[in-house]
Amino acid sequence: MSETKVGRIGPKATAEGRNAVCSSAHPLVTDAMLDILREGGNAIDAAIVGCLLNATIQQDMTCHAGTVTMLFWNAEQGRCHELNSMGTIVPGLAPFRPVAVSSGPYTAIPEGPCAVIPGFMPGLKTMHERFGSRPWDRLCAPSIHWAEVGHEVDSFEHLVLGHSVELYMNTASGRRHFTPDGHLPQAGQRWPKPELARTLTKLAAEGPDLFIDGEWARLFVDRANEVGWPIEMRHMRQDEPRWGDGLRYRHGDVEVVQQAPPERQAVMSAMVLGILHELGVAELGHYAESPQSLYYMAHALRRAAYETGFINDPAVFEDPSSVLMSREYHRALAAVLRMSRTKVDLTEHVRLTSTPGALGEATGRSGESVGSCELSVVDAQGNWVQLVNTVQGGGVPGQVVGGVPMIGSTMTSSLTAMLGGWLTGGGRIRSVIGNTLLLRDGRPWLALGTPGIPHITVPQVMTSILENGLDPYAADDAPRMLPLADDYSVMVESRLTPEVVTEVARMGILVRPMAPYQYQMGSFHMTWRDDTGALHASAGPRRAGQAAAF
Repeated sequence: MSETKVGRIGPKATAEGRNAVCSSAHPLVTDAMLDILREGGNAIDAAIVGCLLNATIQQDMTCHAGTVTMLFWNAEQGRCHELNSMGTIVPGLAPFRPVAVSSGPYTAIPEGPCAVIPGFMPGLKTMHERFGSRPWDRLCAPSIHWAEVGHEVDSFEHLVLGHSVELYMNTASGRRHFTPDGHLPQAGQRWPKPELARTLTKLAAEGPDLFIDGEWARLFVDRANEVGWPIEMRHMRQDEPRWGDGLRYRHGDVEVVQQAPPERQAVMSAMVLGILHELGVAELGHYAESPQSLYYMAHALRRAAYETGFINDPAVFEDPSSVLMSREYHRALAAVLRMSRTKVDLTEHVRLTSTPGALGEATGRSGESVGSCELSVVDAQGNWVQLVNTVQGGGVPGQVVGGVPMIGSTMTSSLTAMLGGWLTGGGRIRSVIGNTLLLRDGRPWLALGTPGIPHITVPQVMTSILENGLDPYAADDAPRMLPLADDYSVMVESRLTPEVVTEVARMGILVRPMAPYQYQMGSFHMTWRDDTGALHASAGPRRAGQAAAF
């Protein structure tokens, strides 16, 4: 196990097997999950191993004090279970924002991220208790090993750390952890974490309660109190992980299952798919090749992103999901888009109101946070897991406790914010989580999800598969875009033909290219079954993950 591996950004072969498949954001994580599956462990065991190791070697993306959410298809029961173990707000306490930042992914929150009770370990605990089959200490073993010996930092990890590390430079514990010799760990360097190794060794021996009401939890509460957040130990158990059935809807012959409110992904995806279906994008062609489809996709993403601002925690608010997901509503929105298209060529307007040479040349970047790790697993018993673990949604911003770094949450009460919450009613943080399971004839056919900005990217990949007939990896590889901006510009990965850019300008929209493969636009981890019964898995080209099978 001491041989370290690094991932590579770029095209990747899909994996194929008859027994089990898995995909993760790092080759070491994929190997560890595959080892558990070969030993006879199930998909839940593999997912727990993956989460613990993600948080050990990918601390630019996730941590043991963040968030876990999951869709789990239980083959024996023939049903889907949804887990939401987001971090939780402490009702009655004002938002605690100890650190303001001036650059990096947190500048969208000028006052800084706020402190939140972690949901990561409570989520793993309930997963293991309900569905795990392997001993807890065995599931911790790979994380302990790699914390002790150190994994090799790859170029992508170094890039993201450089982008996000400023938050930790505001605290003594953050500086010690991320710049032990005054510098970030460099690409190609082994990065051992002895303090974290000691914490994980105790975790293996004492179980996940170490982080809930054990020694680590007490250290966390003490640190919070020291820096000014007056929480108590009782708050560590104030809002237990929530189990449910997920939110379901149909698209053609496929039944889609996604995370239920307060998550917005299901409503967002259903709206985009429904609007585009009513507009006939299957006949118009893929949005990367059809100017009309690109125009409609940009508008549909914008409208759905706005409408889903009304989704909140059902424990606090009424739930408008059924209206937003109805075919009648999608038909009406599609009619608005169809009837609001230009009647004249607006190319000259776009040229005159843009900087010289801007048509198809103005560069941009998404500006979105990148901190999450997606896992996709199918085991030999036919169980499926689609899971995200993330640094978002837990801890005291900038602090490192027991080798565990934390960023808290970018929680705001806003119709447009990706993450939001309310300080009364015990509401859970609202987020956008891409976990998706597609069923045909009542059984799983495809599972997918991504880090990055899933509420924007998941509907594009699903449209590419369900409306345009692309295979899963080709759908992930296709250019992605952000929603139409208020100034009638749209940012798209720069792999469109000049003809598409020109034709979209005729409809009044300026295309602003991003990098050809923009890592902030996510990178999918998918598993699927083909018509022969063979299993497949893929890791997307925008990041450094890996898929495997046996």
